[in-house]
Amino acid sequence: MNPMELMKLKGYLDTFKRNHPKVPMFFQAAAQSIGEGSVIEISVTSPEGKKICTNMRVTAEDMDLVRNLKNINA
Repeated sequence: MNPMELMKLKGYLDTFKRNHPKVPMFFQAAAQSIGEGSVIEISVTSPEGKKICTNMRVTAEDMDLVRNLKNINA
């Protein structure tokens, strides 16, 4: 990714954080509790009221992926 795209992406992320300040705080707090065997559940409700939901149980491979992604950003 080129530097200009990174700057543009940072701008989008900053706007998202301003518009939804609780979301990044939630993810930071949740990240401290997630480990192998944790269940992550996501639900979305459309403006019409339609709800979809899914979940996943975190595996050792998932934890390895997260560790490797953190190392890329370090």
